[in-house]
Parts: sequence; structure tokens; C-alpha cells
Amino acid sequence: MRQLKIILPIILLALGGAGAYALIATKPVLEPEKPIDTIPVVSVITVQPETMQLNMSSQGVIKPRHEMELSAEVSGKVLYLHPNFVTGGFFNHDEVLVRIDSRDYDAAIVQAQAQIAEAKRLLATEQAQAEQAKTEWQALGKGQPSALAMREPQLAEAHAKLKAAESALMLANNRRSRCEIHAPFAGRFASKAVSLGQIIQTGEKIARIYSTNEAEVRLPVALEQLAFLDINLNEKSKQNPVKVTLIAQLAGIAQTWQARIVRTEGMVDENTGVLYLIAQAQQKDQAPLLNGLFVLATIQGKTLNNIFTLPQQAINAAHTVLIVDKDQHLHSRQLEVLRTEDNRVLIQQGLQAGERIITAGIDLPIEGMMVQVENKK
Repeated sequence: MRQLKIILPIILLALGGAGAYALIATKPVLEPEKPIDTIPVVSVITVQPETMQLNMSSQGVIKPRHEMELSAEVSGKVLYLHPNFVTGGFFNHDEVLVRIDSRDYDAAIVQAQAQIAEAKRLLATEQAQAEQAKTEWQALGKGQPSALAMREPQLAEAHAKLKAAESALMLANNRRSRCEIHAPFAGRFASKAVSLGQIIQTGEKIARIYSTNEAEVRLPVALEQLAFLDINLNEKSKQNPVKVTLIAQLAGIAQTWQARIVRTEGMVDENTGVLYLIAQAQQKDQAPLLNGLFVLATIQGKTLNNIFTLPQQAINAAHTVLIVDKDQHLHSRQLEVLRTEDNRVLIQQGLQAGERIITAGIDLPIEGMMVQVENKK
């Protein structure tokens, strides 16, 4: 029993030592952690200068170049209306649109002609009497004759009556000519206000017409955008022929028309701060430029050299970009923006050909930090 008490602790110690050795011998080997790569991977574009035309976009509503209201210049009964005297009807230049009963005005012409004939007779009589008075005075008179004796007032009155009669005839002819209203241009009827057989008075509205051979559209342009257009703001100078392309949907088909800037309105809209350019288009063998049609316009701009194009995500609100140099270091640079468009930014100065501009991949840029350029497959 005494030997057991001595041997048992020794056995326990031996087992414990063996277990400890086994744990030490079988423990996992901890490998050293690899350092985490903290260099950000960025996407870049390589910029190159371009030559581009800086066109402008605008919009407007088609209006006829000429639009007017026809009114009667004489009174009378309407005897004739143009065959297309309806809203939307067409007519040609110088066609008779309306004819008013002219019989009263024809009679006035005859009366004026009779007055002229009578005035001529009276003038001839006075001229003869004045010649006779002059002859008699030379034969019998003494001293300086009076104007009345020489029938000078009577002769002047006869001349005046002849001029008055001739003026009356001219006025009668003018009134007679106004019985026919001719089209001042080729166009269409916008509305009508009289009917056949109707008696109208002087000044009464007959119809509203507008031209169809030429159309105009007002195009608003911001003042700062005028720098990109070859527009002469001096209205006294000849305007350069700036081209405009008009686009509209007509009958479900995209139609285009060519126009040109002919003038500006010469004043800035006080509510919007824009200047309106007036573009004029000729109606040719194509889809009609309907009055009131909404159109989009592309205005031909100036052509500039050495322009760099950047996507909008490459430049921040402060007009700063991030550039990667040849040693893969990041640098920030502030640029002067020439123009911002819907999906791009145009830069004229501040960049060099072949420079790499970061477009994505970095949230907190630090000047001079190392970056890794993404390899595009």
C-alpha cells in the first residue's frame, strides 16, 4: 500500500507531462500575415485635343413671316370671294380675294371725268378772255393794268378748279381700285369674317391671312452662350448667315428644315435674361412648316481648336480634376470650364495631350498619393 502511494503520483506526473508535450508538439503553426495592399485602383481616360464645332440647342414655335388682318377700305356688297375663302384655304400672290360691288364707284369716276371736262372748258374760256383783255389794253389802255383787268384771278381760279377735278378723279379711281382686294403674298386664310352677298362697311374686318413661303421662329439663347455663336449684335451691320437646323415630329415622322439667323430682337428679356434670335426658313418641296408647330433647333456655332472633352464624373463642382502622372502619383488641378453640356464638359485650357484623368475609384484623394491604374481588358 505504501508503494502504491509513491508510484501513483509518479504515474500521474508522467501522464501529465506526456499530455503537455503532445499539446506543444501538435499546436498549429501561425504564419505571419501578409501586408494589406492599400494602393487604390482607379479608372482613367487619356485626353487628346480635338477640333469641334460648338453648336447650340434651342427651341421655339413656328410663326409666319407675314401675318395681317384684311379690312374693307370701301363699303358695299360682297360680290365675289376667293374659291378657297375658308379657314386654312390657300391663295397665291396677287390673286383677288374679295370683290365689292363697284357700280357706285364707277359712277363717281364718270362724274369726276365730267368735272374735268367742264374745268378744262372753263380754263380755255378764261385763257381766251385773258388774251383778249391783254390785247385790248395794249390797244386802248394807259399805264399799268390791274390784275383784275387782265383776268388773272379768274384764270387762277380756272386752273385750281381743273386741279380739283383731276384730284377728284384720282380719288374716285383709288376708291374703285379698293373694291378688289388682292393677296399681298402667297399664303393661307387663318380666319374669315364675311360671306358672299354681305354688305360691309369701311374698316370692317374681312379675314386674317398669313404667308406660307417663309416662316420664322424665335430662338432663346442665354447671354453667356453668345460667345459660341458668330452673331453680330450690331443691328446696323450685315448679319452673318448662321445656319440653323429645325427638327419636329410631323405625322409621326421626324422632319428637318434648314433655316438661318436673320436678326436678333435687339433686347434682353427682362424676365428670363435671354436674347431671342430670329431664324427664317424657306418653304420648299418638303413637309410644311405649320403655323404654331413646336420645333427643336440646332444653331451652328463657332469652330474651336484644342478642345478637351471630359465626362461629367471626371470633374467636381469646383472644376477640379485628378491627374495620374507617369510615376502613378495623383495630383489635383483646377481647370477653366469652357462649356458644360448634358453628358460632357468642354475644356480649352489647363490640360495637355496624353494626360490621364481619373474618372472613378477614389473617394478621398490626397495630393501625391500612389494609385494603381485599372487594366482594361
